Amino acid sequence: MATIHWTPQYCSTAAPSREGGAGGQVEVVVVHTAIPTTLVALKTAATLAKGLSARVRLLVPQVVPYALPLETPPVPISFTARRFRTLAEKVAVETTVEIVLCRDIAPALETLLRPRSLIVVGARSPRWWSRAWPSAETKLARGLRRLGHQVVFANSN
Repeated sequence: MATIHWTPQYCSTAAPSREGGAGGQVEVVVVHTAIPTTLVALKTAATLAKGLSARVRLLVPQVVPYALPLETPPVPISFTARRFRTLAEKVAVETTVEIVLCRDIAPALETLLRPRSLIVVGARSPRWWSRAWPSAETKLARGLRRLGHQVVFANSN
């Protein structure tokens, strides 16, 4: 069961909001990176959530270029909502999907995540050159770990 929540969340340089989940319930957060890797991350998060009696929260940061107003993304919100509702329905746990319009993903995530969140990031299996040239997912995970979050990688290969 997927629940799409899209309240106009426009993240720029606002102060971080550290609101808890519904009633302070434990949550497993999945950060969207790419469709195939996010699906793997959702399945991993569902397994973790069942073991922890937690809920799954899928954050979909949608970067809006500076040439456009922040409230006018290049991809319509209705299309993005349909796409991620379909994706979230493929896992057997209640999933809340939050679509967030932002200019930059890192500050948006810092604003949206509670302290010490459990985050699942989907990534392709590492290649031999990944130490020299880390992937975007690896850089994202490093940044989240620096902020004090627990990051779990879900490899898609």
